[in-house]
Amino acid sequence: MTAAGPIRARCDGADRLVEADETLAALQVRLGGSFPGTIALPGLFALVRKVRLSGVPLSALLTIEDDRQPVSFRANVAPTQDGTAIDITEWKLAADAWKADETGAAEALLRQLAEAHVVLDAEQRVISGMVDASDLADFNTALRQGFGRYWTDLVNLWGSSHHQPLHWRLLDDSELDVPGSVRSWRARLLPLRSGGFELLLVADTVIASGITAEPTPLKLPDFKGLLGRNLAPALRQPINRIVANAETIRTRLAGPLADQYAGYAGDIAEAGRHLLGLVEDLSDLETVEDAAFNPSPDQIDLADCARRAAGILGVRAQERSITIVTPHTDERAPAIGEFRRVLQILLNVIGNAIRYTPGNTTVSIDVGGDDQWAWLAVTDEGIGISVEHAGKVFEKFERLGRSGDGGSGLGLYISRKLARAMGGDLIVQPADNGGACFILSLPADHSGQS
Repeated sequence: MTAAGPIRARCDGADRLVEADETLAALQVRLGGSFPGTIALPGLFALVRKVRLSGVPLSALLTIEDDRQPVSFRANVAPTQDGTAIDITEWKLAADAWKADETGAAEALLRQLAEAHVVLDAEQRVISGMVDASDLADFNTALRQGFGRYWTDLVNLWGSSHHQPLHWRLLDDSELDVPGSVRSWRARLLPLRSGGFELLLVADTVIASGITAEPTPLKLPDFKGLLGRNLAPALRQPINRIVANAETIRTRLAGPLADQYAGYAGDIAEAGRHLLGLVEDLSDLETVEDAAFNPSPDQIDLADCARRAAGILGVRAQERSITIVTPHTDERAPAIGEFRRVLQILLNVIGNAIRYTPGNTTVSIDVGGDDQWAWLAVTDEGIGISVEHAGKVFEKFERLGRSGDGGSGLGLYISRKLARAMGGDLIVQPADNGGACFILSLPADHSGQS
């Protein structure tokens, strides 16, 4: 799921968010709102209300303090016959997006391994420093005497003849030599909220205590869980930034551009979104294959989950002229499962139906249950899945011969693992109309019965 491309949504006449792309719908819920429901983003709510009352299209730059990732964006709101239409662009991470809950584990690991800690100003000039390794004595002296100098003047960067100022991302994780040390080093730069940086020097080898002759290979800790807990959050930010910048170029927000180069920017943005989706899938894969993974069961309603998932994917379906038929508001299918994991499964299954079903067709969602199970079925009008492929579609990295559609071949594998972890299952069978029917089953919830 990307937070960088154009994001579309629709509000009704009461300024309730009734349809929205995944990014905005997720932000709405994280900010304490419901979906569908009244807009939980104060600035966006005020803009939508003003447009509805005035009947005049308006645009504004907004910043939202999201606990997970503070963002800024441009909201373009236009009146419609029954409410308002929202088109969001320029979605960017705000400066405070470096949150301890997402990057804290990775940063703690780096600080544990680092043998030199240097504080830099916003221009990457030395403010102060602390050195732990005996073979960095010369560097320590240079630090004390180098107040106000670029830190790159105190080391030798491998394969680089460039001089400061350089963007910090070009220097992060760069290899270097430190005068007086026989070891090779890497520089890690961590942005500080004050606007400066923390420079950490991490060696490829460490010197064993009391021994100065030969360096001992660095023994790294067990990196199991690295992608999900550490690497995925770290990758998410730069990839989002790449996509956001590419979209800014593609839409010519930064100025006039030849069609050829706008096309190149579009290709970059699409590749970035594909990479971001793969990172998310690999992170989820790591989670569901962890022996300690245990969903948090709760009382949910599969009919309500279906309506929410359909609302999130409504804009995408409309773009392909696909109608999503959801359970009636009076229908209920009480079940036991973790709400966000169930929603994740439905977004994947319904999203696949929209992606692989021809335009001008219908995707139907039905619910039901018995004494033991509650179930939800997603039926499309596509070419269907053969009996042979029905047994393979849930395998890891299985694409059924498709390529170039942005998928990773992990979505259904992860979805079935999630369903089974919650005590249920996810299966596929031929639909009566020739399409495919995916059925999610979960333990029924009888707590509300007398």
